Amino acid sequence: MSESSPSSRTSRRGLLKLAGGAAGLGLLGATGARFAPAFAEEVKPLATRTPIKIAWSQTAVCHSPISVALERGFFDQYNLDVEPVSFTGSTDQFLQAIATGHADGGIGMALRWLKPLEQGFDVGLAVGTHGGCMRLLTTKGGGITDLADLKGKKVAVSDQASPIRNFFAIRLAEIGVDPDKDVEWLQYPADLFAEALKKGEVHAVAGDDPHAWLQREKDDLLEIGTNLDDEYLNSTCCVLGLRGSLIREQPDVAAALTRAVVEAQAWTAANPDESARIFAPHIPSGIPAETVSAILREHTHGHHSTGEALRRDVELFVRKLQAINVIRPSTNVEAFAAKVVPDVLI
Repeated sequence: MSESSPSSRTSRRGLLKLAGGAAGLGLLGATGARFAPAFAEEVKPLATRTPIKIAWSQTAVCHSPISVALERGFFDQYNLDVEPVSFTGSTDQFLQAIATGHADGGIGMALRWLKPLEQGFDVGLAVGTHGGCMRLLTTKGGGITDLADLKGKKVAVSDQASPIRNFFAIRLAEIGVDPDKDVEWLQYPADLFAEALKKGEVHAVAGDDPHAWLQREKDDLLEIGTNLDDEYLNSTCCVLGLRGSLIREQPDVAAALTRAVVEAQAWTAANPDESARIFAPHIPSGIPAETVSAILREHTHGHHSTGEALRRDVELFVRKLQAINVIRPSTNVEAFAAKVVPDVLI
């Protein structure tokens, strides 16, 4: 069996679920009332009630810990008065909203944000929130069983600069397939992926959850790649970004907000069914809680890298993005990671 075969990916996802659940359960107190991941220093509640705006997307299942933190009181226990700001624009605009102070923080895909951060956006990455929401899908019996089979083929993506496109371009380059010359990336709205695949206009689709998960299940598609494969098993895909001025001028607030999100992530990992119940009403498309729970179980919400661990994730992705000509080759990887990943939690 190959390292990247569907069976090995399923096995790794299963191990992650068990590990994440066990770690999460270990964080429960005697009453089960509070999760407290271990850090070098305790983060104390703020002295005064502090208003904070968090931008989030109600269509992104991986943002469900925000709703968990609101309903279960993870923000309240640090004296944070959090206002969730629903954001429906592009992820570039999402990052700009944080950088310009229209929001104090938000969760987004690292592979989307690293290029703007290289260009100077004033946002610090506080914590990696999870992995596992990118998928590369194809029809069963179509002759494509792994990434190498995509040479000379067409792949649908939502946009040419999407983090999903970049991630699978990285994976192709790693196995000697030129992602620019050997694969044709065609842009479609995500809602038309299934139709393009059925008509034979593309041979595979690269998307993110919940859409990719739903399409895989509905059309019985073969999953030939995810962002939990191989060396990416323990890396993050999404990150909590905070405005730079908040980190510099109110480090106690930044630490409290980050700690609350980490605890909500841990609770989500250990309680996917209840987390899904909390988040499902926010999804405009009306995805049932049972489906949200199934998606959450395939993510790694028990993963929350901060500080040096998150810098290693960023360094990994920056080097990979340099290899596919997204990040400038002249960018100093270590210096860049040190700049964009401050030690919010000491």
